[in-house]
Amino acid sequence: MKAGMKIAVLGATGMVGSRVINEAGARGHQVLALSRKPASENPRNRNVTSIAVDANDSHAIREALAGSASHGAADAVVLTVRTMPVDEEFLVGTTRTVLDIAAQLGIRVLVVGGAGALRSPDDRNLLVADNPTYVPAEIKAVAAAGIAQLRTCQSHADADCVYLSPPALLEPGERTGRYRRGTDTLLISADGRSWISAEDLAVAVVDELETPGPDHLITVVHRGESRQ
Repeated sequence: MKAGMKIAVLGATGMVGSRVINEAGARGHQVLALSRKPASENPRNRNVTSIAVDANDSHAIREALAGSASHGAADAVVLTVRTMPVDEEFLVGTTRTVLDIAAQLGIRVLVVGGAGALRSPDDRNLLVADNPTYVPAEIKAVAAAGIAQLRTCQSHADADCVYLSPPALLEPGERTGRYRRGTDTLLISADGRSWISAEDLAVAVVDELETPGPDHLITVVHRGESRQ
């Protein structure tokens, strides 16, 4: 386990990014919270440094990850950027930029993506993106963007990257620290749902950074008391 890392989070004010920052800071890691409009500094968490970074500005991203007089280079970067409505070109372009810069600097990348690229639990030949049980027509564009983002990661031979797909439902909730980890297939929890809280997804993110596994595509699901 690697302790005392410097972790950069791009998309720091979003649902996932903000929770990754809280989780990593609470564990004693130094966190660089990167976003276009940084949140106010939290005096209760002195491990977090907010930095104004536009995801469209590759120079600003490089400067933030490489370090400066006020903070050293990052050990890892977590990419949690999302757009609404979905903008696949922006998502893929930002992912490629982060992968390029991280590879040059020797920084590990964890991309929090989408569930669409996973295989369906009842039919491994059917992607979740093409399964109306999990992806209705109105969000197929979101699922397609996630697949394109994963393909960008997989095609980048020089990057040290892991792509984390959430389950079908990701929403704010409670931090329990209980989750089950998988690889390329959507997971179902003990209650029959494919879901996890954003707080527990953040736990999984920081766990993966502290103790990296061998897989480049992983997924998680809530794990209740009965599954312990």
